[in-house]
Amino acid sequence: MITADDLIALVRSYNPRCDEGLLRRGYNYGLRMHEGQTRYSGEPYFTHPIAVAAILAQQRLGDATIVTALLHDTIEDTRASYASVAEMFGVEVADLVDGVTKLTNLQLSSSETKQAENFRKLLIAMSKDLRVILVKLADRLHNMRTIKAMRPDKQVQKARETMDIYAPLAGRMGMQWMREELEDLAFRVINPEARASIMRRFITLQHESGNVISSITADIRKELTRVGIEAEVLGRAKKPYSIWRKMQEKDLAFSRLSDIYGFRIICADEAECYAILGAIHQRWRAVPGRFKDYISQPKSNGYRSIHTTVSGRDGKRVEVQIRTRQMHDVAESGVAAHWSYRDGVRSENPFAVDPAKWINTLTDQLDGDDDADFLEAVKLEMYSDQVFCFTPKGEVVKLPRGATPIDFAYAIHTRVGNSVVGAKIDGMRVPLWTRIKNGQSVDVITADGQMPQSTWLDIATTGKAKSAIRRALREVDRGRYIKLGRELARAAFEHVGKRATDKALTAAARTLQLKDVDSVLARMGSAELTAREVVSAVYPDLAPQGGDEVGRDRAVIGLEPDQRFERAQCCEPLPGERIVGITFRGKGVVVHSIDCDSLSTYEEQPERWIDLAWHSGTHAASYGVSLNITMSNDAGVLGRICTLIGECGANISNMTFVDRKPDFYRLLVEVELRDAEQLHSVINMLNADTDVAQVERLRDLSRAAGKGET
Repeated sequence: MITADDLIALVRSYNPRCDEGLLRRGYNYGLRMHEGQTRYSGEPYFTHPIAVAAILAQQRLGDATIVTALLHDTIEDTRASYASVAEMFGVEVADLVDGVTKLTNLQLSSSETKQAENFRKLLIAMSKDLRVILVKLADRLHNMRTIKAMRPDKQVQKARETMDIYAPLAGRMGMQWMREELEDLAFRVINPEARASIMRRFITLQHESGNVISSITADIRKELTRVGIEAEVLGRAKKPYSIWRKMQEKDLAFSRLSDIYGFRIICADEAECYAILGAIHQRWRAVPGRFKDYISQPKSNGYRSIHTTVSGRDGKRVEVQIRTRQMHDVAESGVAAHWSYRDGVRSENPFAVDPAKWINTLTDQLDGDDDADFLEAVKLEMYSDQVFCFTPKGEVVKLPRGATPIDFAYAIHTRVGNSVVGAKIDGMRVPLWTRIKNGQSVDVITADGQMPQSTWLDIATTGKAKSAIRRALREVDRGRYIKLGRELARAAFEHVGKRATDKALTAAARTLQLKDVDSVLARMGSAELTAREVVSAVYPDLAPQGGDEVGRDRAVIGLEPDQRFERAQCCEPLPGERIVGITFRGKGVVVHSIDCDSLSTYEEQPERWIDLAWHSGTHAASYGVSLNITMSNDAGVLGRICTLIGECGANISNMTFVDRKPDFYRLLVEVELRDAEQLHSVINMLNADTDVAQVERLRDLSRAAGKGET
């Protein structure tokens, strides 16, 4: 285990003015708090925070970030609190530790709705202080390095989460080395056979062609000596996952891959970068279409470098990256370079991007109106690589690789995107699905009265364009939403003995601060407003009152006084059903139905099970259950279904059409109920209707709650 002196020596190597006392206090406090705790491997738990701190020290980060790494699990896993950390280490460190704790509790691989919500929280945490994400990425990197100690199923879960979320996030932040290592560690778990195959082919290639890296490095150095430039030359083989991904994308066998080696040339200044580029192209033939100048057109995370691919020794293609030392520091650390130290002071690196500006570039396009839009947009933005194109006036527009004229139009303005009818690239008329390439000039043709088409969703690639298209299409569907909302309003008002007149709905619009009656109905039809909220806006006295009802705070018997509970999303247990609780660190207790299939996940952890029961009193109608209903597509059927549910005393909180056929609809209806008995009444009454083909309670194991090692 790394000692406090070893860690302090590592920090002092780049920051001689570090607060040695603060670092030592952080080390000793973390050691004391985690005393007696062990990891899955059996090692003392504190080996993990120390390793995370060492990873961040290698990025030359400041004292507060290093101490945060040492304490990042204390608030969640020990008796430490925010107040005690703030008292000993200051508010800055306490806020950072608290931020990492909240990120740890986010289930980024949970159901789509929950995942989208948690992505929003992740972006909010990033906007407050990006160092929180730096600590979390280092935490995930060390967990992946030691993942073999976990159960096989947990290894796969963590590896997929790493591949889907943390690796692309590291890449988007400019920390390419971390992205590559996270991807390769996850690849080792997800597809070990493919990785082993690539490694075997690498070994065979080295036996056949010798040490290619050293020979090409020597060739480059010789050429630099010829033109009188002193520079550092580094060569490496690409990571197995990077090679495998290229094989999949281009449908190539390993033997047909050409550029599996990469070289970096690090020089003194920008002028030398271009001089080196000229020397490389004079000596070796450049591969057409494989040149990128990120010095004149930097990436949004501050990355600057010249990329070129040439046919080197024996015709082998090699990628060469040319950059200055300051550019290299940003290329290695990405956005983290903003906080890096050198010789005891914060590095004044002119290429380090301002974290606040970087966050804005990430989030300004993530304005989806619903969870699916937002989730798609955030993943598109994290995975994107940029191309640079020009407006007819010569202004530069940055877009993700694979972008089309539709993305270009929406990048200019939403109004321009909505009215596109055609496009020209470099003066030639092209289809709207054409992929824009670096350096091309794009001119979009617009027309008054044009509206986005649903097919554009398959053509657009940016989150901003897709979100704007969906918003426009929803406006087209507004009439349908208003009609559905009127049926929902009628059923809800009749349930409390009132009528959904225009006067009543106008009063609701005024209370809810909406424009008019149609706005209320449209929001009800699109599930943005519940029927209960609309009724309460007009008749607050008729809204369900607490009275003698059993509140959620005392609904479950068998919990400790300070324990919180939540219903498992997979089985959605109701009062009246037999239940059992599963404990989670930092989350309280998750309540499952006793017959829930996902409980098999916890069979080997009996210490986490708690015997629970519902309170025998009358519960509030606030427990959501999803019903899968198949009904005939005839006039008035939907309204009658809503009325039947209301007559049972249940409230419809959401409605989603899953499948539409000429003769039948299939929809998911979320209803709020008191207990299992009321559920049976609703199902029986719906089954009795001649236009209802099937009704079943929906239980989704993919929404099961879970939490792994941190």
